[in-house]
Amino acid sequence: MEQLLDIHPEVKEALEAGKPVVALESTIISHGMPYPQNAETALAVENIIREEGAVPATIAVIGGKLKAGLSPEEIEYFGKKGTDIAKASRRDLAVLCARGEDGATTVTTTMMIAHMAGIKVFATGGIGGVHRGAETTMDISADLQELANTPVCVICAGAKAILDLALTLEYLETNGVPVIGYGTEELPAFYSRHSGLKVDYRMDTPEEIAKAFATQLSMGLKGGMLVTNPIPEEYAMDGKGIDEAIEKALREAKEQGIKGKETTPFLLAKIKDITGGDSLDSNIRLVFNNARLAARIAKAM
Repeated sequence: MEQLLDIHPEVKEALEAGKPVVALESTIISHGMPYPQNAETALAVENIIREEGAVPATIAVIGGKLKAGLSPEEIEYFGKKGTDIAKASRRDLAVLCARGEDGATTVTTTMMIAHMAGIKVFATGGIGGVHRGAETTMDISADLQELANTPVCVICAGAKAILDLALTLEYLETNGVPVIGYGTEELPAFYSRHSGLKVDYRMDTPEEIAKAFATQLSMGLKGGMLVTNPIPEEYAMDGKGIDEAIEKALREAKEQGIKGKETTPFLLAKIKDITGGDSLDSNIRLVFNNARLAARIAKAM
């Protein structure tokens, strides 16, 4: 493992000194938006974490190495290569490393590599979940299974709105993953603050969340904790409008035969086009918001 895991010196120093560290995924760079906006956004998220007094650790696979923490040059490299970089889930890691290739980490693989490095807190946009129509397609994100098995506290704005949110909550409950609402009893719906679905617990401070997760770790319970953080009111999108955009994007995906790991990037890109870019702006703002909360939780731990 030591020859595969490459922890950035700043991150390694912070971990050894007991300083707060926040993991970040790299799929948002390579597959989330075009260059140079993708690299600029990734660096802005890192700066927000630094401003809050924590150390950012963007996770990726580069040249077959599991990287916990990237340099600005490596983030720029990822931004320029974009979708030419493979999207790496759990099933892909061993092959990518064996071949010495690059991989953009999803929620699943970011959790895995963060845990290998000793990082306990991870900020993302939205997790994957149970796709609409999964009762026939069996299309369920590996993110949910990783949350059931890997002890990392994941801060997000809920599951992506293109998913079946009710079934996603059911799956998490079955696997014993606590779902926390930060300042809310309702599950956020990514672009909007409301889903009509209840979370397991409401917590109102980073300290309360940190204490709950630290207790979970001390009990030796396997699996993570999901903290759902509503998008700020001023950047939230109208629920009806975004639902109409999602339905249109889903119809187009079905007509074009889009399946598997291509589904989410296709739908998010199509929704961005339908909303005139508003959904991308909201996505960026909710990631910034999650990064701030994650840094505060990491500090409290």
